[in-house]
Amino acid sequence: MSGFAGSLSLAVPRSGTRPTSDRVREAMFSSLEARDALRGARVLDLYAGSGALGLEAMSRGAASVVLVERHAAAARVCRANVAAIAKAAPPSAQPTAEVIVSSVHSFLTRDDVADSNRFDVVFIDPPYELGEQELANDLAALVALLGPAAVVVVERSTRSPEPTWPPGLEPERRKNYGETAVWTARSAAQPT
Repeated sequence: MSGFAGSLSLAVPRSGTRPTSDRVREAMFSSLEARDALRGARVLDLYAGSGALGLEAMSRGAASVVLVERHAAAARVCRANVAAIAKAAPPSAQPTAEVIVSSVHSFLTRDDVADSNRFDVVFIDPPYELGEQELANDLAALVALLGPAAVVVVERSTRSPEPTWPPGLEPERRKNYGETAVWTARSAAQPT
């Protein structure tokens, strides 16, 4: 981890998650920092697992992070990691983090979420066995929650096809890291 929590190690759930490798995470964050996408950003981490991606963003300058994880045991690990990161935050940084125990699609389609949230950076790191149609449905529901020029980062297996991008998301690039493929997209202007 880098940023103000650079010396911390995060807890990882015992099972059911596939943590992002250090190499992939460093590449993701180098790209986001080159775009100046993190400072003051509102971040959404879907299929959060340990919360590592969202909390790394928080450590590197994001203003707020929402971690969505459906498994209660993993959500408990997320909460413990949030507490550790918050304790490490310098007094000048007051980022906030919230852990939501919910399926991703249920979270994305809640009326209260669409009414009150606009995210600048979104990480989607689902289990590799998640079906392509389910991912397409998540991406379609996500569009309503994106701020202008939001960045969406999707991590999948290199054997997975390119995500089906809905109207409102423009794919920018794909980069492979061993068995991991990372796609980046940007929110597009919505038709009026």
